[in-house]
Amino acid sequence: MATTAQWLDGARPRTLPASVAPVLAGTGVAAHLDAGVWWKALLALVVAVALQVGVNYANDFSDGIRGTDTERVGPMRLVGSGAARPGEVKRAAFIAFGVACLAGFVLAVTTSWWLVALGLVCIAAAWFYTGGAKPYGYQALGEVMVFVFFGPVAVVGTTYVQTGTLPLPSWYAGVGVGALACAILVANNLRDLTTDRAVGKRTLAVVLGDEQTRYLFVFLVVVAAIMLLGVVIETSAWVVVAYAFLVPVVPAARRVLDGAVGRDLVPVLQEVGVSELVYAAGIFLALLTA
Repeated sequence: MATTAQWLDGARPRTLPASVAPVLAGTGVAAHLDAGVWWKALLALVVAVALQVGVNYANDFSDGIRGTDTERVGPMRLVGSGAARPGEVKRAAFIAFGVACLAGFVLAVTTSWWLVALGLVCIAAAWFYTGGAKPYGYQALGEVMVFVFFGPVAVVGTTYVQTGTLPLPSWYAGVGVGALACAILVANNLRDLTTDRAVGKRTLAVVLGDEQTRYLFVFLVVVAAIMLLGVVIETSAWVVVAYAFLVPVVPAARRVLDGAVGRDLVPVLQEVGVSELVYAAGIFLALLTA
């Protein structure tokens, strides 16, 4: 039987900045438009975090039953380590998805019914990342989907449920936040490149190879910086405070370019997670007080 601590570790709390960040950024834009609705922002946060936890458990289940988590460089996995039965982890994933559905349904009822369809697409994307007969995470599409769903969809969606609009600053922020979320996955897949290739897991890092994956990581950081300038131009000069995200991410990029491999890339994941949170929190606080 897995312990409570192991279940908490299985939820991968260190990945949660990727779900909190888009809600902060989207809510900041809504506040700038004097249209922030705080209870809707909180519900959007519940949706985002529950989906993140759900996809983490779903990945643990799917990778575990395929045997791709047997030899890992990263943190322990519940199924792969044998700490929990596959059915238990699958059930935990669907409980988390259920929580996301409940919160999302309230947002749909009070905003627009088409959000129900969007929510179903998000859950399908979460499950089929590593689940199903042909998971897209094994077809070098993981980064694309992370960018889309943890970037523009989450940020613009958060603004939309509060304002009923799709303003340009949200799109800039969405692309920037999505780029950093994508950079986290790129670093993760770079860390696991050797083991993923050995078990036939065809991630984007496996397709691009070591050197090109490192350049992709830096490119995503640059995209985030450029998009932040767009938010500054469209909203307030105070948003420049969000460039503090460079403080943790520049050392991460240097480590990647210097050729760090395996466990030496674990700090990179942490630094990029912090940088994404700083990026979004900077936008939120600047636009809340501007």
